[in-house]
Amino acid sequence: MLQLVYISSVARAADLASILAVSRINNRRDGISGLLYSDGVRFLQALEGPTLAVETAYARIKQDPRHNALVILSRREVATREFGDWAMAERRVGEEGDQFCARIDRLLANTGPNVRATFDSFIKLRRAA
Repeated sequence: MLQLVYISSVARAADLASILAVSRINNRRDGISGLLYSDGVRFLQALEGPTLAVETAYARIKQDPRHNALVILSRREVATREFGDWAMAERRVGEEGDQFCARIDRLLANTGPNVRATFDSFIKLRRAA
């Protein structure tokens, strides 16, 4: 099973709710799970599932005009899902501070240390900004 973590810049105003709605349908169909974090300026996303499905999803994301400057931060094989069985978890609008960080900690509980550190540092950096 492939796990891919990338970051990108938001190219234009993106409706996170509509992105999530479509992603959840596609990901459920394709057996992909993961986590999407957006602060309105950047997307940080982890995708995991069958290798071909994850590669196809990432190729689709690369063609999406809402993304600029995509950079793969991590690409690795995992024996079992680290992000659970959900089609796509996300940061909830208006959910900030300690409550938000606690929920993200729960979502990252089974991830590898490098993936967890990537999300933790990005979220803490965004909170400090």
